[in-house]
Amino acid sequence: MHPRTFDYVDPTPDQQESLRQVRAAAKAYADVLDQVLPEGPDKTFVMRQLRTVAMWASAAVTRQADGSPR
Repeated sequence: MHPRTFDYVDPTPDQQESLRQVRAAAKAYADVLDQVLPEGPDKTFVMRQLRTVAMWASAAVTRQADGSPR
């Protein structure tokens, strides 16, 4: 693993638009899921997993596969 794998990486100006798109897509999907899924533990699990996926997608925008900043 790269030594900076767990560091915060400020997005470059070019990456900011990609991050905006990733976050907007995750929010749009979350809105649909919130409307159509019945309340309960399955919905809670799905929403938490989506939050995790959105976080990793954001990280992927700013990092190389080894964890080094782009």
